[in-house]
Amino acid sequence: MRLTVARIGRAHGLKGEVSVELRTDIPEDRLVPGEVFATEPASAGPLTVGRVRVQSGRWFVQFDEIRDRDAAEAARGIELTIEGAESDEDDAWFVHQLVGLAAVRPDGSALGEVVDLVTMPAQDLLVVKQPGGHRAMIPFVEEFVPEVDVEGGRVVLTPPFGLLAGEEPEVTGETSA
Repeated sequence: MRLTVARIGRAHGLKGEVSVELRTDIPEDRLVPGEVFATEPASAGPLTVGRVRVQSGRWFVQFDEIRDRDAAEAARGIELTIEGAESDEDDAWFVHQLVGLAAVRPDGSALGEVVDLVTMPAQDLLVVKQPGGHRAMIPFVEEFVPEVDVEGGRVVLTPPFGLLAGEEPEVTGETSA
């Protein structure tokens, strides 16, 4: 099975360096000079890591095959992939397993569809496309995502008020004087 390690982001500088959006928990083991990655689309690779640096928590990579800014800009969106196995952890999922799952409330009412997983410093964010087209970013923590059922094709969400478009605040019936 092909697993995505990172997605190439913006060009950085004039010599072909790019930022990468990580899709791995162990970038220091995966993104090392000399490592060769297959790509998605396959026609864009393979790509060989020449140099890696981290600045303010962001990862920047110089690939041997990308030598200038024009090539770096053209590479944006390319995914770096490896051959991998399914994880044996109970609460570990790959992005490809989550994308396409139905997002529902605990009562089964539809909220939308998972379209991406964004890695952030504090926690990952599930990106859910709602029926009206709005994209909601839900922190991927147990409090807000209590159930992931890959086989059943759904994730159960309990997001706090305000994260989803079109929500109305709960009315408790209390009034203040």
